[in-house]
Amino acid sequence: MLVFRNRRKAPRTGAFFLALIISCIAWPLAHAGEQLCTTGRYDETVTITAVHDGDTVRLSDGRRLRIIGINTPELARDTTPAEPFAVQARDALKRLIKPQPRVKLRWGKEKRDRHGRLLAHLFLSDGRNVSQQLLRQGMAMALVVPPNLWQWSCYSDAELKARSRGRGLWSHPWFQAKDSNKLHKGLRGFHLVQGRVQRVGFSKSSIWLNLPGRFAIRIKHQDTIHFKNVDFKTLKGKQIIARGWLNYQNNELRLRIRHPAALQIM
Repeated sequence: MLVFRNRRKAPRTGAFFLALIISCIAWPLAHAGEQLCTTGRYDETVTITAVHDGDTVRLSDGRRLRIIGINTPELARDTTPAEPFAVQARDALKRLIKPQPRVKLRWGKEKRDRHGRLLAHLFLSDGRNVSQQLLRQGMAMALVVPPNLWQWSCYSDAELKARSRGRGLWSHPWFQAKDSNKLHKGLRGFHLVQGRVQRVGFSKSSIWLNLPGRFAIRIKHQDTIHFKNVDFKTLKGKQIIARGWLNYQNNELRLRIRHPAALQIM
């Protein structure tokens, strides 16, 4: 956990603002021609006092905030070891935040998650989108959770570029798509899983895509509004890659997806 307490003498105001102006000019020039995940509005300005991990921070008023658009590797907890690149992702976020701890937020359509944490897109004082910066560095995976869909395609594009270049976590075997028939039932956490669809099933509440190795992908009917361009019946026999959190139920590993960004049809 990092608490930002600057014990050094504060820099002269003029020098600080000169550096800020230079960064505001240099950053757009460095990424000319590249899509930027910018915003036309900010909903609140806050100060970050601690970085818990690569996608969660604490604000000066004590609120915890989960950054929208990304998922980063999990740090060690209790008897569970840290995932690869968890420390690097946390430190990458620290490096972004420390020079500019006063940041701007754009709230998601859903403002809190099931843990009570705030959900927002986070912007540095020079205008940079923190989610996009971490995705570019290969320190995060793109995550789309409805109804917070703002800029999802921009975030996915940033991840795609990092993946194609093998940056950061994408250089590690842990984050490559795992074959569904080689997974062990104790595997948990956020993963990419690949396999050929053996069966497409329809139940009262969900659509099910069964892959080899007792592995099932679940799409609840309430989420199919986002899959208007996907004909699930035609997926049988197709090779796919899905991403999400694994759980074990009814003697099989399962993964729920809520948006087509989590499903790649090969």
